Amino acid sequence: MPTVSRNDRDPIGWSLIVTGLFLALALFRISEPGRYYFDEIHYVPAALKLLDMVPANREHPMFAKEVIAGFIALIGDRPFAWRIGPVLFGTLGLLAFSRFIWLISGRRRAAITATVLLATNFTWFVQSRIAMLDMVEASLCMVGLWQFAAALRSGSAGAARARLAMTGIALGLSLGAKWSSAPALAIPGLWFLTLRIRENGWKIVGRRKAGPIPGISLIEAGFWLGLLPLAVYWATYLPAMFYSVRPVSPWGFIEQHRHMIALQDSVKKLHPYRSQWYQWMVDWRPIWYQFESIDGRQHGIVMLGNPFSMIAGLFALIWSIWAAMFRRRSELTVLIALYAGTLGMWIINGKPIQFYYHYLLPGAFLMAILAFALDALWDRPDKWRRAGTIAMWGSVGMFVLFYPIISGAPLPTKEFYNFWMWLPNWR
Repeated sequence: MPTVSRNDRDPIGWSLIVTGLFLALALFRISEPGRYYFDEIHYVPAALKLLDMVPANREHPMFAKEVIAGFIALIGDRPFAWRIGPVLFGTLGLLAFSRFIWLISGRRRAAITATVLLATNFTWFVQSRIAMLDMVEASLCMVGLWQFAAALRSGSAGAARARLAMTGIALGLSLGAKWSSAPALAIPGLWFLTLRIRENGWKIVGRRKAGPIPGISLIEAGFWLGLLPLAVYWATYLPAMFYSVRPVSPWGFIEQHRHMIALQDSVKKLHPYRSQWYQWMVDWRPIWYQFESIDGRQHGIVMLGNPFSMIAGLFALIWSIWAAMFRRRSELTVLIALYAGTLGMWIINGKPIQFYYHYLLPGAFLMAILAFALDALWDRPDKWRRAGTIAMWGSVGMFVLFYPIISGAPLPTKEFYNFWMWLPNWR
């Protein structure tokens, strides 16, 4: 990975400030609405049934529902308990993302910019405030990537081993929350193997002091990054093995997953908010999570990507491919692989009905790519620096402008939502 410049200090302070502000804003009015909205109608009842050891929502893995159930058991069956888990995981994921970007690049400015861009890209904020599975999955994916990058920068095999263990646990729990992160979870293992081959050629087995982490053999890395995540994923199903009816067999995992895939593929009824991957990339088809009158005031929550940063990110993606190929920017190669993998999953996926929230992880990695593009602009003459600054504040300004309609704030009138509906497809 790139070495850290002497002029670049660890941006941990700024990372904590941005994530702290994000947490405060995400918690504001988190209990509104006081009833289920959008897909909470599936996952909160499933969590309640889990507390009674009754199967429900069997098409998805268990861990995110276990998180929701745990907070309900701790706090009580109320809106704050349903949503506090995703809020906390969303904040953790934002911090992990920030640390990951810093560790793979050693660029302070890019890491801070990426953190701000993800905090204001709309999708991370909206998904952090609703009791669904996605934020638990995405956050733990970021934690796994962070810990793996930290392992590569560790000064000793012992420290790296602890980081790799945390990587494996986080990856397993992410997969145990939802399968959407599966392509990203394969990246650390492929990353380690690629670095091993680059440093040692094809003699990659049996050399104790070989890189990329001296003292960590390829076989040991395979355990931390392959077997351990699978074991953790298996462990997330333990409650289901004690259901009062139709328990999951510890040894019937293949059949269990066939059943889960069949349940997911069985949803063929067309949905008004269905969309395709190419529509996600251009912010074409958002989802209205909520639009209703509460106590005489109109409220709305739209799951939409930041119109500025999501589109600007596509131009940055083109630049990043060039920079990775001709400037040997290894951190961009990793991010392109993460973006392509998490988006490509849905391109080849046979699931008949897909939604914009499946772009949560690809959109996050796109924000990192955009941050590096802006960082490159700031290294150029004045007019380019100004363009980078305008782009940065354009993203933040767009978040402020759209905040009422992505947070469920009360609107002056029912028709006031038209102020934000710039495209017919957004209605």
